[in-house]
Amino acid sequence: MSGEFLIFLCLALVAIAGAVLMLNLTKVVHMVVSLVFTFISIAGIYVLLSAEFVAAAQILIYSGAVTIIILFGIMLTRHNDHSETSSVGRKLLVFVGILGFAAVTYFGIYNLELGEQATELHVNNTEQIGLAIYAHYVIPFELTSVLLLVALIGAIVLAKRDDEEEEAKDK
Repeated sequence: MSGEFLIFLCLALVAIAGAVLMLNLTKVVHMVVSLVFTFISIAGIYVLLSAEFVAAAQILIYSGAVTIIILFGIMLTRHNDHSETSSVGRKLLVFVGILGFAAVTYFGIYNLELGEQATELHVNNTEQIGLAIYAHYVIPFELTSVLLLVALIGAIVLAKRDDEEEEAKDK
């Protein structure tokens, strides 16, 4: 058992624990903090895979920008606590969905053909990523930024609409 394997196990456990906590916590800000732990541990796994640029992008984009946008969305919208009790049918549907996802993932990995191992794996990593993004994936790259901007504007519009409705009810 090597040190790299132990570090991978620690990072994987932190990522899984953060994801499980994110799903089970009740306060949204606590959920965002656990999501940040998940993002940072995944960035650590990228470092173990010699993908330093992807790890830096993971920390800057996901742990930074997306988390800030989530927090702004939380702050700009009103949340009335309407606690719903989940029915047995709903829990069963969620469980069937989880089993279906696990089965698809298992069979996808089981039938995976990796082909030959790359000989030039760690040479000019950042340059290869930049060429791929700006040569082949420039439209999805730009559409992602537009999507984030639209989500932020939508949160602001919803917050303003709720404020106007509250003021109309108060009068």
